Amino acid sequence: MDWLFGPYEFSMGALILLTLPIHLFLTRGEPDKRVKLRDLSSEIREKKYWWHIGLYLIMFVYKAFIDHHNEPIKARVGGYTHWIYSIEGDWTHNVQEFFLNDTLTELLSIHYLFMYLFMIWFSPLYYILSRDQAMADKSALNYFVIYLLSVPLYLFFNIEVTSSYLEGMDALLYHDSFTLSFFTSNDPMDNAIPSLHIGLPISLLIINRLHCYDLGIKIREWRHREFDIFVTINILIYLFSIQYLGIHWVIDIPSGIIIAIFTSYFVHKFQPLLRSVNLNGISSLIPKKRQLYAISIAMILCLTTITFGIIDGIGTNEENPNFRVGKGDVNLETIEVHSLSKPVAVEILNVGDTQIEILLIKRSYVEKYTDKGLFEWDKFATNGELMTLYPGQIVNFEVNTTSLFDAYLLLIRLSNSQDCEDCLVDLELGEVRITSNYVDDELLWTAILSSLPSFCIIGYVLGSINQKEI
Repeated sequence: MDWLFGPYEFSMGALILLTLPIHLFLTRGEPDKRVKLRDLSSEIREKKYWWHIGLYLIMFVYKAFIDHHNEPIKARVGGYTHWIYSIEGDWTHNVQEFFLNDTLTELLSIHYLFMYLFMIWFSPLYYILSRDQAMADKSALNYFVIYLLSVPLYLFFNIEVTSSYLEGMDALLYHDSFTLSFFTSNDPMDNAIPSLHIGLPISLLIINRLHCYDLGIKIREWRHREFDIFVTINILIYLFSIQYLGIHWVIDIPSGIIIAIFTSYFVHKFQPLLRSVNLNGISSLIPKKRQLYAISIAMILCLTTITFGIIDGIGTNEENPNFRVGKGDVNLETIEVHSLSKPVAVEILNVGDTQIEILLIKRSYVEKYTDKGLFEWDKFATNGELMTLYPGQIVNFEVNTTSLFDAYLLLIRLSNSQDCEDCLVDLELGEVRITSNYVDDELLWTAILSSLPSFCIIGYVLGSINQKEI
């Protein structure tokens, strides 16, 4: 199906349309504390909210920069999805199978696409429009800091989404004609840990409570209590939807909460220091001696782990699959465009006991033949290059991308899985390891540099425990 607009346009349109109505509803009890739209520009200048806008622009570029590193360095860092599977097994598949319903899928997909972007945008804007400078600062910093903390895990601890690894698990959100292009262009699909759909709003809830503690009031007495409830409701929905839609593992939730704890503590304590720079100078941001010691230790430990434990470490073991398929499953890997002159060298190893098929095909041939996790294989397969791999077989080939819009997919399924109803295929499981070598694998060094802010924040927080001031 050809769509007039995509997920991004849908989300941004809904975001713009709903911002003011939701703000008006949440602040209906205190209309006198609202900023009128005609006064918004002066409010931004007066309260110096220009750095909030700059922060979000930086994040837009920074996230694209980090995503650009993800695939090229993966050949050197590997993945650890098999570890997570050994811990929790097929739990999330059982959740999806029990509740599977087309209406529920549509509702949760809309919520997942829209609400996360909305909370990133709406949180600081809500506080700006409500004349709460401190919380506007903290909510903007919340998004920036929690992403910084997640970068090392996203780059060096790759965990595939559940629908890529669990037998029978459908990618209800990703593998759909409406969303396929958007997610294969913007989501590496191996950044499962931590879940920022959980971590970001939980961090905001913790910040709210730390703020109320400083004010000497209970959260139920706070003027923004209804916004706090709004965030809480969305977290409860996410706790279910990220598992149901074939995205996150259960363990992604506590990892998101741990990241949220570090983020909220740092943001709550750092924001007053940031606002005091005009009075006390830049020296007020310099860490204390104890914090510098903790930062140094955190840097040494984390860099040592990455250098000697992760790069060319156990995550690159070729015996461990990064994709698994059962009867009727079709999983995909994206070949990204990183060079218009040099090809991507792809290595595929069948590490399972079952014959599998790999189809190399342009995304445009596939897009309109997928719906809620299901692919109509026969309608597009003739447009691609089909390879059959026997157990233990390895195949190497190159993919030439001569245009920025050359989006190639590797589709994986059991051999002849669609043609066998009563045979042993339903007892079989396909396991494959795909490694793509990009020309810019030297990005490993900038990936390490990009992780340093995270290590500094971790050390800063640990070095601030039991200190009255940081």
